[in-house]
Amino acid sequence: MKPSYALYFHIPFCRHRCAYCDFTTYAGQDALIPAYVDALINEIAFVGGNLTEKAYAKSIFFGGGTPSLMSVPQYASIFVAIQENFHIHPDAEISLEVNPGTLSPNYFEGLREVGFNRISFGVQSAHSDELKMLERIHTYEDVLSANLSARKAGFENLSFDLIFGLPEQTLEKWQATVKLIVDLAPEHLSLYALTIEDGTPFGRWAERGMIPLPDPDLAAEMYEWASGYLEAQGFEQYEISNWARNPRSKGFSPYKCQHNLQYWRNLPYLGFGTGAHGYAAGMRYANTSSIQKYIKCLHSDSATKDFPLSPATRSADEIVPTTEMNETMMLGLRLTQEGVSKSTFRARFGVGLEDVFAKEIDELMKYGLLEWGQKEISEVSKTSDILRLTKKARLLGNQVFRRFVS
Repeated sequence: MKPSYALYFHIPFCRHRCAYCDFTTYAGQDALIPAYVDALINEIAFVGGNLTEKAYAKSIFFGGGTPSLMSVPQYASIFVAIQENFHIHPDAEISLEVNPGTLSPNYFEGLREVGFNRISFGVQSAHSDELKMLERIHTYEDVLSANLSARKAGFENLSFDLIFGLPEQTLEKWQATVKLIVDLAPEHLSLYALTIEDGTPFGRWAERGMIPLPDPDLAAEMYEWASGYLEAQGFEQYEISNWARNPRSKGFSPYKCQHNLQYWRNLPYLGFGTGAHGYAAGMRYANTSSIQKYIKCLHSDSATKDFPLSPATRSADEIVPTTEMNETMMLGLRLTQEGVSKSTFRARFGVGLEDVFAKEIDELMKYGLLEWGQKEISEVSKTSDILRLTKKARLLGNQVFRRFVS
């Protein structure tokens, strides 16, 4: 079987850097976009050219930043490079993160022609005061317009990102946001609790007492309400922060984010672009976080690197089996239904799940944080093969994950 990877492309450009953001993003650097596209194309060719055989891309994801600042022709040229160096799987999920305030109807039509089949909208809130506090550049009216344009262009897989636990946010306003977004009939929702990071404007404001810290009890109430409401609306919670509409009465939802599932299953992915991370061939690596340095590195013929690294790689670490097992537990337990399978773990590592983590599993089960779930092996037979978080542990996930850090 030929190797297959999820491909991630980081687009670091923004019109304005939001107050809560700590990602590798830069405002006011749009003049560098053409050179950045050329550098991405060079990195694709460099990494793909170091493969012993042409590999499959099972998913492609452009994140940022604000990827929708790049033009359709620029994406078309990137896709030519991807197709020259990888086999794109016929059923590949191809996603673009977009800011609803940066779009036109023609843009969505162009994206469909290039090959995108999934859009992830960075909405965060339906309320103008909350959007202003977050320093988002769009309005809820922009969301409505962008959603309509995407549907008219033929997109049948739309995802919306929302943030809860904002300073001074009430439960009622959060409920209103969720209900308004659900009314747009999305296929997927990602709900994230606000994290105030050091070095961000939010972090500095909180340190100076200019904004109140989020209320963790209220945030937990918001999360639990959303979980119940979305389940009643036909969504399946498949990961701690992610819900997919399940149009089938039983079985697999086609709207689970296939790209992110690759991460949570701790399977290989390749990262391209400024600040991008990757995990392949037993290596976890990261690219330089400077746009200018990234462009310079990828226009130089002097550097030689083995797969999966490129001239833009700034750090790389070999992942030993013990670390890989720990990371498989930490990531896999985020999957609320799928969890970590005993049989899959043994097939991958050659040892039993309980042989390696018996102490941790026993203790966490004693506290009611882990449970064994049943896996169907035939129409009439099931086995307790799946280790997963209990429902109450979804709010305490970090406490569980820490037990698997050696």
